[in-house]
Amino acid sequence: SNMADVGPVKVALSDMGEKIVCEEHYGSDSLKQRYTRLDNGTLVKQATGGQRFSSVIQFFRSVFLPQGYPESVSSDYLSYQIWDTVQAFCSSITGTLATQAVLKGVGVGDETATAAGATITWILRDGTGMLGRILFAWIQGTSLDCDAKRWRLFADIVNDFSIFLELVAPAFPLFFTGIVCVAGVGKAIVGVSGGATRAALTMHQARRDNMADVSAKDGSQETLVNLMALLAGLVVTPMVADNAMLTWFLFFVFTCLHLFANYNAVTCVVMETLNQARLHILVSHYLSTGVVLGPAQGNAQEPVVFGQKKSTKIKLGSPLSSIIHRAPDLDRAIHINSMGRYLLGMPTLTDINIVLHQESSHMDYIKSCFQAEVIDYVIEHRFSELQVHPSIPNFKAFQSMVDQANSKALWDLAGTSHDAAAQIFPSFHAGLEAAGWTTGRTQLGADEWRATWNLHEISDKKSF
Repeated sequence: SNMADVGPVKVALSDMGEKIVCEEHYGSDSLKQRYTRLDNGTLVKQATGGQRFSSVIQFFRSVFLPQGYPESVSSDYLSYQIWDTVQAFCSSITGTLATQAVLKGVGVGDETATAAGATITWILRDGTGMLGRILFAWIQGTSLDCDAKRWRLFADIVNDFSIFLELVAPAFPLFFTGIVCVAGVGKAIVGVSGGATRAALTMHQARRDNMADVSAKDGSQETLVNLMALLAGLVVTPMVADNAMLTWFLFFVFTCLHLFANYNAVTCVVMETLNQARLHILVSHYLSTGVVLGPAQGNAQEPVVFGQKKSTKIKLGSPLSSIIHRAPDLDRAIHINSMGRYLLGMPTLTDINIVLHQESSHMDYIKSCFQAEVIDYVIEHRFSELQVHPSIPNFKAFQSMVDQANSKALWDLAGTSHDAAAQIFPSFHAGLEAAGWTTGRTQLGADEWRATWNLHEISDKKSF
């Protein structure tokens, strides 16, 4: 059959009797293959684009990077992993110093120390750590997903503090066990916080439903780093054995480098999902400029050390009792929130509680929090000149909201903000989609309360 049927044919310049029938490449690598059909009908495979050492590079890529890299992972993958590798190395070195201090504290090298005493100390340290792990996971479980970057940095700060305690412990023999137990609790918190946020970041990085591969390769990278740190530890340990000054110097240097690497690691992550902090930044910027920031700019402004400073506290998924105290309040709440899938109320000027309907979706979460952020923006700027961009519709509503906030007319404020948000939200949502934000899922930290009320009794006001 004539090969010209399959499309344009390239003719090899070296031999006019050869025809290239197919070319293929492995991912985005330089590894390419060409299939040439000779006149006698045989098909010849020829590797092209190969570089010197390419097979070695290819080997390391296949061992330590997810298959299909870089297309199979997020764009921030490499920068995050580099900083994460630096911090893991530093943490391993300081961990080696701490282990030496703890072993000295439990009596290694001390003829008067007993094995039983050392064992009891170790058991108490591990036991308190286990309790701390359970308690922390119970108290902070949901926020680990929503504020993954902040909790990741928190974990490493606590880790450094725990290592500091372990280094200090031998200097206080009477309180050694207590200090080591506190350090054990700290390290347990690090285990929960670091592990959970690592899982959230892996979910973000995996772009081809390849979470297992991304996670496995991260484990390989970490193992390699720990192996290198282990070798470095073999050199460092004899040097610091009886030199407290050098121990503290190395601890200070590697801790500073550890925190610096961690800060850079979390700040280079660009999450496309919305959490409370990122939504607050987007809404504030949109109301003042009429522009929706993209994920890169929005993430750059997200605080990773301290929480977002806001004028109000927004609680998503609150029980009905948090906004309704009398029957007329319920009628008013349903009348005001004509969307029907959530009820927004304000017990005080600084608290915004959102009751979610059983049928509410992630879009309802975004809409309700958008309305709450509009109120927050008004309350934050009510004593200064309220800057609202001319492209934002219904400017008069913002002036009304300022007056209602100042007179503490909270139900009126909820109603006016609903009407204003109904007009503004469609263009804001279009901006989110155009900028590349994910709206199909959110990390807005909704609690589990869901209510059911009669949606048909709601007024026919225009909803959004």
